[in-house]
Amino acid sequence: MNLASGPDPTDLLGLPWSTPLEHWPPEYFESLPRGISRHVVRFVRVGGTVFAVKETQREIAEVEYDLLRRLSRKRVPAVQAVGVVAGRATPDGEPLAAALITKHLHFSLPYRALFSRRIDPDLERKLLDALAELLVKLHLAGFAWGDCSLSNTLFRRDAGALAAYLVDAETGKLEESLSRGQREYDLDLARTNLAGEMLDLQAAGLLGEQVDPVATADSVVARYERLWAELTQPLTFVAGQWDTVDQRIRRLNELGYDIGQIEVREQEDCPEVLVQTQVVEAGHHQRRLQELTGLSVGENQARRLLNDLDSFRAQAVMPGNDVDDAVLARHWMTDVFEPVVESVPRELKAKLEPAEVFHEVLEHKWHLSEAFGRPVTLDDAARSYVDNVLRFRPDEEAMLDSSLMGVGSLDDAVDAVDDTADGAPG
Repeated sequence: MNLASGPDPTDLLGLPWSTPLEHWPPEYFESLPRGISRHVVRFVRVGGTVFAVKETQREIAEVEYDLLRRLSRKRVPAVQAVGVVAGRATPDGEPLAAALITKHLHFSLPYRALFSRRIDPDLERKLLDALAELLVKLHLAGFAWGDCSLSNTLFRRDAGALAAYLVDAETGKLEESLSRGQREYDLDLARTNLAGEMLDLQAAGLLGEQVDPVATADSVVARYERLWAELTQPLTFVAGQWDTVDQRIRRLNELGYDIGQIEVREQEDCPEVLVQTQVVEAGHHQRRLQELTGLSVGENQARRLLNDLDSFRAQAVMPGNDVDDAVLARHWMTDVFEPVVESVPRELKAKLEPAEVFHEVLEHKWHLSEAFGRPVTLDDAARSYVDNVLRFRPDEEAMLDSSLMGVGSLDDAVDAVDDTADGAPG
């Protein structure tokens, strides 16, 4: 058993490794959504933590384990590798497949679960945006996927958008950088795999009637190319207009990327300057929020929370006063973020992760204020959201069923706030 730092090995040693995974007693298993896989995959809970166990050949398991750990060091969105169990055998001495152990990604769903419990009419666009961005991040890190598909990806809600995470890395290769040919090979595979998966969704009646499966699959390439160009193409401008570089850096930061190096090429008697920015790492807003609050959330969630923190500063700090960012963030956590999260009853905690709840409460507050024609307090919005929206959402920490579940209406929410506040929300 080869384990990365994390769980107590004695916990994992207690699992029935001498039995084929598909024959393990059901009390070991967790009921969570699984994507389509060529291998036997099961979720098990050990010591309060849920792990995914995949049976495969020893060489494949060890390669994938190594790749996932290296991708983690590069801060690429992927499941966390925990260990490899090899040399397994039954009590009669019959050899068994090796097992790769990864940590379950909380609040993540495979694409078919998202479609089967669909609550977002714009799901296709968000799904492909997330997949294209994941592929860009992998290619920037020098990872050639070799099998890009929705089936090899998990998705988490990220402030109204979706964030994609690599699940299956066994066909991948990690290099210093990728050639254009390597990137185009991944894109061709992605187009082919996506077309098949979209057609499957259409056959199952899970795709909107207006959606063309093949055209939708083709669109992921255009999405990828737009983001890749924005992050990597050189910038040409007239000498002296250095604010153009500042605008480029700000735009890249807004997309969630940090700059590691700026190369400036300026030739004598040439009016133009060529600037090449090297993008080193995604997660610009995540790192900033974690520094201030300790919260570890998605990139879009971090951007939304930082925006609310800026609004809190504008309301709490008198003009001309200088307040330390860390001090302000502590007050925001205590006075704004934590009360909203704590307003969710224990029985509803598995619906959404806290940062996504906070984002949705802010959205709900805006809609209620528009409906009333006056501002609604955050407390009133949180109560209304819990009672009229969150309560009717499916659990996303654990799969209970695959049926499509609806969400309460805005009319219900307005009526509830009206009753709570006697018709006059603050």
